[in-house]
Amino acid sequence: MNNIDRFFTLDPVTFAEDYVKYLQTVLGRINTAEIGRFIETLLDARHRGATVFFIGNGGSAATSSHFANDLAYGTNEYEQPFRIISLTDNVPVLTALGNDYGYEDIFVRQLRVLGRKGDVVVGISASGNSANLIKAFDHAKQVGIKTIAITAFDGGKMKTMADEGIHVPTESKEYGPAEDAHMVLDHLIGAYLTRYVLANEK
Repeated sequence: MNNIDRFFTLDPVTFAEDYVKYLQTVLGRINTAEIGRFIETLLDARHRGATVFFIGNGGSAATSSHFANDLAYGTNEYEQPFRIISLTDNVPVLTALGNDYGYEDIFVRQLRVLGRKGDVVVGISASGNSANLIKAFDHAKQVGIKTIAITAFDGGKMKTMADEGIHVPTESKEYGPAEDAHMVLDHLIGAYLTRYVLANEK
């Protein structure tokens, strides 16, 4: 039984209070040094003209798209932009690759076409065990693409195999708080990078 199951009550107000309190606890457990390292990686990729690819499934696919939108365009930097792409966004490509080769290949085959040595791939997964993300990470390591895992629960395989990452410590199956925290990371990092550009380069 995870924490959400433990504090569940039929009273919606009490449940809301407990959920918010627990989410605050989860956010407080995040290692901010990991966030700092990720920001430095994004700035380094921008400096080198490297591309950062975001990948994920389900809610994490939506977070990947949100990250790409906020960091590539929300920073309002066009002279030296953050070259960031979510590989979750092209439905015809995803369905073609899934249909022709299997769902495990939907990201690795895109990376084989678009990825170059020195690029970065960011996998977002609560469990850290999604087969298509693991396969993409395996390929990335073989061709010199840096891997970053944004995870929750115990981090799974992605946490151990990634070059770096941000871990959101939750209990198993706590998808809501995990994905809530991942979106906080998106907005936190986007807020920093937008202001970094303004402070340092305008």
